[in-house]
Amino acid sequence: MKLFINPGIRTKLAMKHRVTEEEILQCFANRCGPMLIDDREEHRTSPPTQWFIAETDYGRKVKVCFVLDNGIVEIKTAFTPSAEALAFYQRKRSQS
Repeated sequence: MKLFINPGIRTKLAMKHRVTEEEILQCFANRCGPMLIDDREEHRTSPPTQWFIAETDYGRKVKVCFVLDNGIVEIKTAFTPSAEALAFYQRKRSQS
């Protein structure tokens, strides 16, 4: 998997969300639920933005949002999920 993080996004991840590239990679490796598509109007992209919630190797839950384009995973954002997002994802996970 080839991962790309725009320099501006990388700064935001570090300063605002305190999420590292290593944690994002751990979340991809540890993911056991579905990848969902963010179909909210203000978040629509082409190709579509996908997201999932997974744990790092240390048990931190992180919501990872990304676009998969020509084999490259472009990270849009990653952060600690809200309780609502976590509950939504757990419902979707149990349906799959």
